[in-house]
Amino acid sequence: MRIAVCIKQVPILSAMEFDASTKALKREGVRTEVSAFDLRAVLKAVELKSDHDCEVVVVTMGPPQARSSLMECLSLGADRALHICDPGLAGSDTLATARSLAAAIRTIDPDLILAGRCSVDAETGQVGPELAELLDLPQVTGVRRLEIDTGSRRLIAEREVDEGYQRVVTQLPAVVTAAEDLAAERFPSRAEREAAATKPVLTVSLQDLGLEPDEVGALGSPTVVANLRTVETTRRQQIIQGTSIEDAAARLAEILVDDHGLFAEWKVEEQPSLAEICISPTRRAAKDVWVIAECLGSELRRVTFELLAKAGDLAGALGGSVNALVLGKDVACHVDTLAAHGADRVLLAEDPHLMPGLVEPQAYIVARAIRDLGPGVVLLPATSMGRDLAPRVAARLGLGLTGDCIDVGLDQEGRLLQYKPAFGGSVVAPILSRTIPEMATVRAGMLKAREPRSRSAALIRLATDDLPSGRVEVVDFHASAETAADLDDAEIVVGVGKGMGAKDNIGLIRDLVAFLGATICTTRDVTDEGWLPRQYQVGLTGRAIAPKLYIAIAIRGAFEHMVGVRRAGIIVAINTNPKAPVFKSCDYGLVGDFKESVDALHRNLIRLSTRR
Repeated sequence: MRIAVCIKQVPILSAMEFDASTKALKREGVRTEVSAFDLRAVLKAVELKSDHDCEVVVVTMGPPQARSSLMECLSLGADRALHICDPGLAGSDTLATARSLAAAIRTIDPDLILAGRCSVDAETGQVGPELAELLDLPQVTGVRRLEIDTGSRRLIAEREVDEGYQRVVTQLPAVVTAAEDLAAERFPSRAEREAAATKPVLTVSLQDLGLEPDEVGALGSPTVVANLRTVETTRRQQIIQGTSIEDAAARLAEILVDDHGLFAEWKVEEQPSLAEICISPTRRAAKDVWVIAECLGSELRRVTFELLAKAGDLAGALGGSVNALVLGKDVACHVDTLAAHGADRVLLAEDPHLMPGLVEPQAYIVARAIRDLGPGVVLLPATSMGRDLAPRVAARLGLGLTGDCIDVGLDQEGRLLQYKPAFGGSVVAPILSRTIPEMATVRAGMLKAREPRSRSAALIRLATDDLPSGRVEVVDFHASAETAADLDDAEIVVGVGKGMGAKDNIGLIRDLVAFLGATICTTRDVTDEGWLPRQYQVGLTGRAIAPKLYIAIAIRGAFEHMVGVRRAGIIVAINTNPKAPVFKSCDYGLVGDFKESVDALHRNLIRLSTRR
């Protein structure tokens, strides 16, 4: 049995600096490392090797210095390495990268392909599914548990989805992407590093792989970065002063109740949009804007309504129509709701084989509809569903795709500006597509949904009688205590950070949470510690939310987390460190011990609630 592991060498994010004058990142002298999720994939492959007598081949695409990352993986136990190194690869986007990796992997002929869920610099999560499409293999993404039955050549995995955890099975060969929990982190010993120097590393060029220059690199990339920009904060940044924590908490409670309508009618301002929409663009290409709707259980997910509102803005400027494509089992009941939220036409694909987790039949329907009807823009939610589906469709059609956008707009030529956070969220990159339709996934909670109104939509039924069978079977599902819908729709959210000190201390804020009828969320470092499940994670590598009130307790306030609450109405921060970054991203702050501050705030909110 042979396992190929795809890795990426990335800059250490803490060492990156943004030059505001040149609108560029300063790369010179910045140290690099193997992307964290890719390391988990390597470590899992080595673990499987010890159980099943596998050969592990690690593969990367990059400049000569990427060899150091291959050596790191060899020291962790990989057997040999393949380095795709060619000047023609410079400027490769995700699809061009997937093409290069696919060509290299064909020369290896593996039984299993592992990769990280996403790279920590770009956070796209696209290469794995695009690789699966190009190699015509089943994909299982975000895997935290993995077993191989070599006798039946079957893969059994548990994967993270927004609502909980799916247990799935598929046949080998397959593509699997690793979540944080797939393998325990470890570091190579000195002896292992010395042994790695004796292992073979093969360097190959585009010519060796039979690739043409226009298939990869900047020439073969259907997306291009327009420029880089920072995100300006619009928060009040007001630290509440008082003679004591009790006094400051009382002042904060009065502000929330009297000024912002807590316990009554909310009075909060909308956060400004990042993107601009040119009123009269000179677009000559296709002008219809599509939204791929998502269902959560028997209901449409709120992000669908957010995307329909943005689609209405885009289509209005372009002179096109808004189309909603909904697919699944028994989804015709959603047609009127989609119309009420802005759809001019509803494309309906109903079939039991279009259930959640069955990405290949879904990709078949969406790709065929795009070919047949020719939309100008296709928007999907950046959820576990959208992150699986969009890259597969893009690779099938050779389209550009920007994943995990935090906004989209239009330039003067009518091109879709796709705003993508990068390098840990320190900058935002507006990205353009060179292909039509322009495709993007957009994070839930980043856009504003509109109130529904009475209107109708034309209905187009899509044929499903020739669907391919999905090669991944969902055999079990465990819902998390906190569902995606809870955080999507919550008006009040309380975030807990690692500054709380221990998992058990989360219980100290439960009374406040219950009193407010709030939902809990957290940061990546808390879920890494196992204090809360991944479904609670908000931020660049989690979900985005848009509550009326967000209370960040013992959260440091790194951009990676705060970008996920950008559309919150009011942000309150409680932290012992007066210099914590969170105070630059909040409206009101309390400086003090979290338990003492939370208890004082709770008491004063109870006191004020009796006046209502």
